[in-house]
Amino acid sequence: MANQMQAVAIGWQIYGMTHSAFDLGLIGLVQFLPSLLLVFIAGHVIDRHDRRKIVVICFALEALASFVLVAGSQEGWLGRNAILFIMLMSGAIRAFKMPAMQTLLPGIMPSHLLPRALAASASAMQVAIIAGPAIGGLIYVASPVAVYATACASSAISGWLVVLIRAEQIPARREPFSIESLFAGVAYIRTRPAIFGAISLDLFAVLLGGATALLPIYARDILLVGPWGLGLLSSAPAVGALTTSLFLARRPLEKKAGQTMFTAVLVFGFSTLVFAISTSYLLSLGALVLLGASDMISVVVRSSLVQLQTPDAMRGRVSAVNSVFIGTSNQLGEFESGLTAFWFGTVPAVVLGGAGTILVALIWMRLFPQLAKMDNLHDALPENGAG
Repeated sequence: MANQMQAVAIGWQIYGMTHSAFDLGLIGLVQFLPSLLLVFIAGHVIDRHDRRKIVVICFALEALASFVLVAGSQEGWLGRNAILFIMLMSGAIRAFKMPAMQTLLPGIMPSHLLPRALAASASAMQVAIIAGPAIGGLIYVASPVAVYATACASSAISGWLVVLIRAEQIPARREPFSIESLFAGVAYIRTRPAIFGAISLDLFAVLLGGATALLPIYARDILLVGPWGLGLLSSAPAVGALTTSLFLARRPLEKKAGQTMFTAVLVFGFSTLVFAISTSYLLSLGALVLLGASDMISVVVRSSLVQLQTPDAMRGRVSAVNSVFIGTSNQLGEFESGLTAFWFGTVPAVVLGGAGTILVALIWMRLFPQLAKMDNLHDALPENGAG
């Protein structure tokens, strides 16, 4: 919630300063680059040190960054370059925080309950995605200082909640630092076809199916609904994702997990195609809800697979690589959609994305038969245990 509220305030504030769409794009870029540059270092650190302490430190640093935004806005010295620098630092913090948080859940949940726990975690994330921007926008009416102060307090509370977590932790084996240990996460993923197939499938599906980046064009020029309609269109995928994650938290996938994942990606591509050619606002809303729901199925299966089939000693490095894949697909997916829309037009670009997603899913079913035939997520646990 803190991140979502703060993102709204930063975007509004920096655009008010510069009136530059390029600067809005830079906010996302400067937050993504540290994750890319620090991926191997972050994973190595997470696997060698207390993960709970790493998460607490990250929340404390995020609270400090929000406090700097409070002070800068209050005193009037917060400008474009200062905001971008703070976002760069925040990106570096999240390079450690995101994979470290992903490794916490398997340490406190029995493996047979992990898929339900991951679905519940995804539900909380979707609530934040839906409510966070709205709350941030309402608080911004008072002042940007109020938003940053709320985010600062929220980050501090989050860190305190992590401190309260009690879990038995297996002492990390402090293997000597080497190039092999630094890149061990990539090596492990490459030797596990099911994990590599799931992560790469998600990467290309989101990379090609980034229709949501073009929602402002659809709202204004195709569906003719204005800003209020754009707001509903933007929320529709999150509504579908939230509904699905709540369902999966109650009724986790017990059979045919691989087949279900591929089916979900195919539905994701089909929903993208329907949205691309639709001129009906209600049909477009329904397609986006279905898109978000199918994407959530893929996310839960992939997340469960990565955590369940990765030994605890490797989870930090594997999760760090997985985080970069996710960040890459989201960021580059938006760029790909904008570029193809510039080249071919908006509707053809989204059609190509949806068709490309379906094609990738069909190809991946042939390339990774182990993933397609996977039945129960618990069937292939590593021999040395995954939590």
